[in-house]
Order: sequence, then C-alpha cells, then structure tokens
Amino acid sequence: MTTLWERSRQVAVQAILDTAVRLFAEQGYEQTTIAQIAREAGISQRSLFRYFGTKEDLVCGDQEALGELLKRTVEQQPAEMSAWDALRAGFEVILTANHPPERALELSRLIFDTPSLHARYIEKRLHWQAELVPVIRARLGNGPSGAVPETQSKAIVATVFACIDTATELWAGHDGRIDLADLYDQCLAAVRGHD
Repeated sequence: MTTLWERSRQVAVQAILDTAVRLFAEQGYEQTTIAQIAREAGISQRSLFRYFGTKEDLVCGDQEALGELLKRTVEQQPAEMSAWDALRAGFEVILTANHPPERALELSRLIFDTPSLHARYIEKRLHWQAELVPVIRARLGNGPSGAVPETQSKAIVATVFACIDTATELWAGHDGRIDLADLYDQCLAAVRGHD
C-alpha cells in the first residue's frame, strides 16, 4: 500500500513530466530550459531538482532503477530458459515499467531525435550491458573445457541491446503503429538468421 507522501510525490512527478514533455515537443529539447519547466509546472527549480537530478532525467528517467529491474527480472527467469528469452522477458517488463505506451513513444522520439539525449541514453545502456554480462554468463554455465563463455555472454547481451534499440527507433519512427515486441523479434531473427 502506498503512503500519502508517495502518492503526492507520484502526482508531482507526473505533473512535471507532463509539462516537460509538452515543452520539449513544442520548442525542442535544447531550447527548453529547466527554469521554464519549473515555472510552468508551478514549482521552484530547486524543487524540480529534488525530483529529477538532471534535465536528461526528465526524458530518460531513473535509469539506475530501470537497470536494476531489468537485471533482477533476467535473474528471476527459470534456469531452463535460454539467455535470449530471459533477456527478452526482462525488456518486456521495463518497456512499460515507467510510462504508458503513448508516453514511451513521445520520450523515444525525443531520445532518438536529440543528439545529447541519445548520447546519454547510450551511456546508460552501456552500463546496463556491463551489469547484465555476469548474469548471462552465469545462465550459460561453463563451456566444455570448464571455461566460462565470456565472449558468448558479451555477444548475446550486445546483440539484444542493439536489437532493442533498433526496434525502439523503428517503433518511434512509425509513430507506434507497429508492435514494438514484433519489431524486436524481427530484428533478433535477422541477426540470428531465423525466418
């Protein structure tokens, strides 16, 4: 059960996000200032920074929490599930963890259309990848000679991230009219050589 404070915080965060996304869409990300967002949301800049550490966080969200959710979800998948399927299950959870699909689409457009946001997004994704490699390595177990398949686990994680990013960019480019999960499956099938 959420407390009154938590509900109040969620309402405030949502109001700030709504204001920020509207301004970003109207004026562009780079042209919109924190001062404008705070003023239009009816709060001080100092208050805004209590909810969001940086301007990028207004778009990219709490990537550390999402990265932890992804890692935890992958770890919790049944041992018999393949690394590929465990990662897909993890991404299915985080794609809808913070935002409804319409908001996720708006934010994805901003990320892929704004070079500074895209760079920040990639930086955070690289951190996620590094966190997931040991999880996938453990899932793969030891190879025939007893060696842990580090190369294989890194390649699987990098491939999945590339497919997720490509699918998300295509999804945003098609205004969300194509199912994101289907796009991901198509990307992965193309890489893995499946029809």
